[in-house]
Parts: sequence; C-alpha cells; structure tokens
Amino acid sequence: MPLKLSNNIVSLSSLITQKKHQMSDKATLQVGDKSYEFPLIKGTENEIAINVKTLRTASQGIITIDPGFKNTGSCESAITFLDGEKGILRYRGYSIEELANKASFLEVAYALIFGDLPSNEQLDKFHSDIKSKSVVDEDVKKIIDAFPKNAHPMGILSSLTSALVAFNPSSVNVDSEEEMYRAIVKIMGKFPVLVAWAMRKIEGLPLNYGSSSLGYIENVMKMMFEKPNEEFIINPIIKSALDKLLILHADHEQNCSTSTVRIVGSSHAGLFASVSAGISALWGPLHGGANQAVLEMLESIKADGGDTKKYMAKAKDKNDSFRLMGFGHRVYKNFDPRARIIKAAAHEVLNDLGIDDPILDIARALEQEALNDPYFVERKLYPNVDFYSGIIYRAMGIPVEMFTVMFALGRLPGWIAQWKEMRLRKEPIGRPRQIYTGENYREFIPIEKR
Repeated sequence: MPLKLSNNIVSLSSLITQKKHQMSDKATLQVGDKSYEFPLIKGTENEIAINVKTLRTASQGIITIDPGFKNTGSCESAITFLDGEKGILRYRGYSIEELANKASFLEVAYALIFGDLPSNEQLDKFHSDIKSKSVVDEDVKKIIDAFPKNAHPMGILSSLTSALVAFNPSSVNVDSEEEMYRAIVKIMGKFPVLVAWAMRKIEGLPLNYGSSSLGYIENVMKMMFEKPNEEFIINPIIKSALDKLLILHADHEQNCSTSTVRIVGSSHAGLFASVSAGISALWGPLHGGANQAVLEMLESIKADGGDTKKYMAKAKDKNDSFRLMGFGHRVYKNFDPRARIIKAAAHEVLNDLGIDDPILDIARALEQEALNDPYFVERKLYPNVDFYSGIIYRAMGIPVEMFTVMFALGRLPGWIAQWKEMRLRKEPIGRPRQIYTGENYREFIPIEKR
C-alpha cells in the first residue's frame, strides 16, 4: 500500500512486500501522474535503503529533504554496525562487549583501520611504527606557547592537528599502501602527544614525551600525569578503565564528527586536515561535549545544595527547563551497550582510589535514583556512556575541559578508518542540496533611493 506524503501530492510505494518469500528489489516514487523506480540496497545485517542517487536527474529537479540526515544514508561502510533498538554495537563484526573485555585499544584501532584483529607480529610492528613517529617537531611547542593558558584544549588540539599539515606538507597518495600506512602511524603516534600537551598547557606543566618501553595507553598516562619531581607509577585499574573508555569511543557509525571527517576528506583534503575538522565537530555539547555537560550539571547541583531528589523531580517536570545530562541516548532506544561495560569500570576506579568527592557522591545518587525510578525505567532513560566516562575522568584527575579531548583520542582510529575507506572507495565530493525558502527575484535599488 502506498505511503501517502505531502497532502497526497507525493506517494511512495516501497514495494517491499513479500512475493514468494522474496522482497522486491525496487521502490517506486510517484509524483502526480509520473512514477520513478529506484533500486533497493540491502546491507549484510539486512538493513534496507532506497538508492535515490538518480532522483534529481530522472525527475528533472526533485530532491529529498531530511533535516539532520536522520533517515539518509550518506555512504556504504564496512566498519561499524549499530542497532539502536537492540543495543548492538560492533566494530568490523566484533562485538563491543568482547573487544572491551578482551582486547587492547591498539588492537581495536588496528582492526578498525585495517579490517581484522592483528596477530602478535602485526600488533608489535604497528606499535613499533607508531612509536617511531611519536616525536613532534619542536616548533609545535612555539604554537602551544602562543595560546593563552585559559584556551580550551579542544581549540588547542584542533589547531595543532591542523598545523601538522604544515610540518608534513606532501599529500598522501591514497593509491600507495605504503604512503597511506605511513600517514596512519604518523597521526597515531603524534596525536596522543598533542592531547597530553593540550592538558599540560592548561595545567601549567612542562611538555614531555612518553617512553619507548611503555605501551600505548601507558604512554598516554605518563605524558598526561607525570609530575616533574615525581616518579610516575602506572595504576593498573586506571590503565584498564582508560583502555576500555577509548575502545568504547573508537567509532560509532556515521555520527556528526565522523560524517564531517568523511565530507571534508571527500574534497581530497588530507588526513590531518580531515581529522582536525572532526575534532571541531566533536567539540559541541550535543556530541563529544556531552560528558563535560554531565560534570557541569553535577557541579550546578552541588552549588544548589546537592539535593538529587529535587533535580530528579525537575527532570520529570515538563514545564521545567532543566535537563538531566548523561541519561538516555539519541540512537540507543533501549540501552547503551557501552554504558553497561564502563559502569563496572567506573565503580572499580572509584573504589580503588577511595576519593572523597561530593560531585561523585551526587553522581552515584543520581544513578541509583534513575535506575529505580519508574519514570526513568519506563522511558529507558538509563545512564549512558557519557555519564560514566565523565565520572571516571573526574576520578582520574582529568580537568573537565579535557573530557572531550579524551573522547577525540578514543575516536581517532575510527576517523582514520572512515577517511581511509572513503578515499579508497573514491567516493564523490559531498554536496548536499537544499530547498530555497528566501525571497523571489527583486530589482536592485540604488542606495540613494532606498
């Protein structure tokens, strides 16, 4: 039966009806007395899409409109599968639960970028090549020095990532496997340094490097937390939690920052420039800034006396503008599988560190109330990954403004994988259309007559 749209002016018959246990491979769009057929595309997880790439040409100018692209597939991708209704997240076919509990971040990064989990030899070479490219040009320090101490670290990170282009001016030949690999290990090596330096800038600490004897995550921790007058000791519980957090953030299908990386890369902009654009997209509070928004909310609750029941009531009041940050998810309609994983890590970290922090006490109280309040349970407004990641970063002593930077560190392999896939598939330049709603033609009036 046709789906009626726009006051019956347009009707869409998907023809996805069962015929002899087989679906039709076409969809029909009817506009007035004309109809147009378009092929159906079926993914490996049985997702179905209507391929409308010939719509504008075939119909002499008709386009689809989908604000926010919520119902529009921008590409075909073999990297990440996400089912928000069932709470499924897989990287390259591997479940997020198994990856978070059994793999290291570097293993996951390799799988995302190259398609399969690495062997010991492949992982060792990958790590060795990354370490060989982890030194940043000393002139980059001059750029950091030019930033004021109160500069937001996301602004610093985006600028420094873009600046790497100046220190690596030759463009990557994407048809050369060797050149592509060299660009990948270069940004995987230098990016953690920039992350650590962004934090040390706002903390007033000297800029440092990791150690060739340490693993990827251990080096990140050393560069971020090492004090000039103290021997740095790795806390295994914090290391494990950080490993998990970065894995959970490594990719998430075609979200705002990832689609930004792909669309910038579609102009044949290089990897560093495309990642820099992704960082800027991630910065917003509706995306990567969500975990920062959680802590800012907790701070405001504390400043108002710390009454969590009061704020739970405000969250349920439709006439109250207060929003409970870190609960529910735009994509996951049932539960966020990442939250289930990191919840245990959050409690481990808090128990191990034994921190006396009223902010974390408020977070615990909100979590318990939400998990037991029928209003939140019925609406499946469970604590999400942003809620728990903010708590962990707070417990680790990472400044609130650095939370999104940590998100970027985790998301880096996903951005690389998506950029690489897009370039190797030779996808066309991104160029969305629009429906114009402005003035019709107007005569120009000379300024003296206006």
